[in-house]
Amino acid sequence: MPPSLDASAVRAWCRLSLRALGRAREEIDAINVYPVADGDTGTNLYLTVESAAQSVDAAFDGHAATGDADGSRPTLAEAFQAMSHGALIGARGNSGTILAQLLRGMNESLAPAPAPPGVPDVPGAPAAPRDEDHAAAAVVRRALRAAADSGYTAVSRPVEGTMLTVATAAADAARDAEGGLAEVVRAAHAGALAALAGTPGQLGVLQRAGVVDAGGLGLATVLGALCEAVTGEAPARAPAGTGTSFRHTHPGAENGSAPPDAAAAGESCAQDGHAGENGPAFEVIFLLEAAGDAPVARLRSRLDALGDSLVVVGGDGLWHVHVHVDDVGAAIEAGIEAGRPYRIRVTHFGGPQREPGRERALRAVVAVVQGDGLAGLYAEAGATVVAVRPGEPTASGEIAAAVRRAHAREVVVLPNDAELRDAAGAAAEQARTDGVRVALIPTRSAVQGLAALAVHEPSRRFDEDVVAMTAAAGATRYAELAVAEHRSWTMAGVCQAGDVLGLIDGDVAVIGADLAETAGVVLDRMLAAGGELVTLVLGATAPPGLGDRIEARVREGHLAVDTVTYDGGQSAAPLIIGVE
Repeated sequence: MPPSLDASAVRAWCRLSLRALGRAREEIDAINVYPVADGDTGTNLYLTVESAAQSVDAAFDGHAATGDADGSRPTLAEAFQAMSHGALIGARGNSGTILAQLLRGMNESLAPAPAPPGVPDVPGAPAAPRDEDHAAAAVVRRALRAAADSGYTAVSRPVEGTMLTVATAAADAARDAEGGLAEVVRAAHAGALAALAGTPGQLGVLQRAGVVDAGGLGLATVLGALCEAVTGEAPARAPAGTGTSFRHTHPGAENGSAPPDAAAAGESCAQDGHAGENGPAFEVIFLLEAAGDAPVARLRSRLDALGDSLVVVGGDGLWHVHVHVDDVGAAIEAGIEAGRPYRIRVTHFGGPQREPGRERALRAVVAVVQGDGLAGLYAEAGATVVAVRPGEPTASGEIAAAVRRAHAREVVVLPNDAELRDAAGAAAEQARTDGVRVALIPTRSAVQGLAALAVHEPSRRFDEDVVAMTAAAGATRYAELAVAEHRSWTMAGVCQAGDVLGLIDGDVAVIGADLAETAGVVLDRMLAAGGELVTLVLGATAPPGLGDRIEARVREGHLAVDTVTYDGGQSAAPLIIGVE
């Protein structure tokens, strides 16, 4: 289909951005180092875009309900307005707030452009397709330039090597691109990726960590979705130097604004969960209703003096305020003086020097496991265990209680189940409000958790330890064997009740009749891609000798692969397999 820019394209952009950020969220969270170590930039960008997408959907629903004669669709300007407003009211964190301002800048640029030369100004006369295409390209060029410019005005202390740099590079590439809409959006995306790859050379903290800027990666992901929305083609893959191909390391924080007196190379960036060695302890976010720009200007001045990472975005009476401070009360009072603050969110960054009460341990690992054997194994390795009871869901409160029981300044959470990610995330949020620094490693299986725990080193910096654990978990493929309870369709075909199912990375890959034989087929498939260590965790229903039979098969077919077997005691699966 030919490239187009209309309300439907905006809606598609929102949905594609949401899908792309959903896939990239964990990766973006995992590479944050600037300026605050929260490990949530990918999540914040996802939630911001989710709010924008919901607002655009509501605009479409409103038009459909009125039954307008124009096809019951909003105009391009209306769709963009809805997207911008949704992002503003739903912005999360520093990166989400900056993204909301970028979208606002794009929205404000959508004044009607002059007709291309040679197009007759005749009511109802269709324009030539090439003229429409070039007019749409001009709209995108203006929008991207306005976005980049507005981003710099919103950030109190802009720093290069952040998503602001990526936004500027996208606008510059769009400006220089020849051709129509498709060429412009592709150039903008390519320019963003090139700038992203260069961010480690602009911020010393990124270079030391071996990562690109997390917010910049998120913005490049959103621009890739814009490419797909207007052209109908999947965007080009990121070149080497971005994302996972640029070594995953420290989880950490948000980006875009610098702490006071920060060097251009970012040398004073966070080491212990905040921007700078003695940086502010709290993140304060609120929406503000204010009459006119003057009160907001005074608010900016007051908050800039109180803390750092200040970003104020919005206009027309509604503003979104983000700042890092030590004095939460003073920040909220400044908002009250400027207008009516609401939806106030306060997050404590933690940090060893601020922990009240009795002495805490430096760091702890909290793991969710099923089975007495696995629980003992994790506990022996030093983890605080949340025991999963068969048939009973694990609540976030149980995980939060385990974090408190660990009584540590820094906690790593291993959910060991994809379905527990949300509960573990909610528990982490609860713990952060108590001043605990928490990192959630999205382990999907107990064997991934074991791999992460094997490289856990409390003497390392928290960021480095979490990155090493994340990398070990991510490098471990997992499988489990289960017995089908009834006839069903699977990705491997139709299974019958009593069949043995071999699930690799959560999907049914093998259907067999014998547990050991099916496990052998599963292992052969997994080891075809390489591996050095096989971990077998035997469940409560595993037949005698199962571990010995599988170990023998590995020795015969894969001489260079070591095998270790544990009695896990889990009831959910007779066998769990990990390949590292």
